[in-house]
Amino acid sequence: MSDSLSSSKKRQTRVRNNIKKRNKGQRSRISVFRSNKNIYVQLIGIDGNIINSYSSTALDKNELLGKKGIDIAKLVGIKFAKDCLTKGVTEVVFDKGCYLYSGRVKAVADSCREAGLQF
Repeated sequence: MSDSLSSSKKRQTRVRNNIKKRNKGQRSRISVFRSNKNIYVQLIGIDGNIINSYSSTALDKNELLGKKGIDIAKLVGIKFAKDCLTKGVTEVVFDKGCYLYSGRVKAVADSCREAGLQF
């Protein structure tokens, strides 16, 4: 069990270090956290403060009817991107953390791009 935790922590550290090298403190960062039931997205500024956040728990029950997994992640990505655009943030860096870039994580990234964020 500790091997899987250490490997995910290593992966997360490697991704964040690559982001820091390439970004050089010029863009805000979108950080994704994925649990078994929900998905959470945060916009973290250059100084490390959280500017905006959104999650699947904030969606209305009417919006969730008949939708699961990737469809909910797309909704979260679209609403999050619209909030970011209203706050004046257009260029960001996507931080997938320790997760693979597939499934719900990819759905959030694609829907944010479709809504107008550039990364």
